[in-house]
Amino acid sequence: MRIIKVDAIDSTNTFVRKFYEGNKGFEPVCVRAITQTAGRGQRGANWFSKAGKNLTFSILYPQQKLNISKHFLLSASVSLAVLEALEGLNIPDLKVKWPNDILSAKLKLGGILIENIVKTEGIVASVIGIGLNINQVDFKDLPQASSLKNITGKNYDLDEILYKVALAVEEKLKELPFLKNNSVLEEYVSRMFRLNQVSSFSTPDDEKFNGIIRGVTTEGKLNLEIEDGVFKTYDLKEIRLLY
Repeated sequence: MRIIKVDAIDSTNTFVRKFYEGNKGFEPVCVRAITQTAGRGQRGANWFSKAGKNLTFSILYPQQKLNISKHFLLSASVSLAVLEALEGLNIPDLKVKWPNDILSAKLKLGGILIENIVKTEGIVASVIGIGLNINQVDFKDLPQASSLKNITGKNYDLDEILYKVALAVEEKLKELPFLKNNSVLEEYVSRMFRLNQVSSFSTPDDEKFNGIIRGVTTEGKLNLEIEDGVFKTYDLKEIRLLY
């Protein structure tokens, strides 16, 4: 995978998308920014990162007419790839908080934002944005945020981690077309934060309620047990898991 480093851009997802020219045969490309001025996260949130301390990068990855119904399996595969790369660095208690926040115990280390390029034949390319907190030690007004350095006390080489994560993502996505849907979902569910535990949730109207996470559907909806034997599914816009 070709890796390009830039100093300051608005968003690595926006920047790397420009490499797609309707050509299905392109090689994957990764763009890492030292500074992002308009980084984006899930639900339209901004992603802030201290320049030179963390990793903010995006991968433009070609798909071989991946069916749009597999969009969540793609997202799940990327989350699992990031977990595997970090496990290789001995980061403890790694979990994925639905849909794709990366946690160590209860602390957020990073997040993923995927924007697919869709044509009539399906997903033809994916723009995979990844932000990981590496050497930053202070997170003002973000009590749930942390970094690899805060957790282990070590300083990390950003380029080394970038390479490890990009390689893990590429390997997972090469495997995806040949895997059964259930195998991806089962692995993802096994790594979910607060799986099978009573947890608190809120709706966009700020209504609070409790439920037990029992898994996800192939479309990526969260499957909750809200009463004994009563199950309901929610998509990302309908519910937020509280810490």
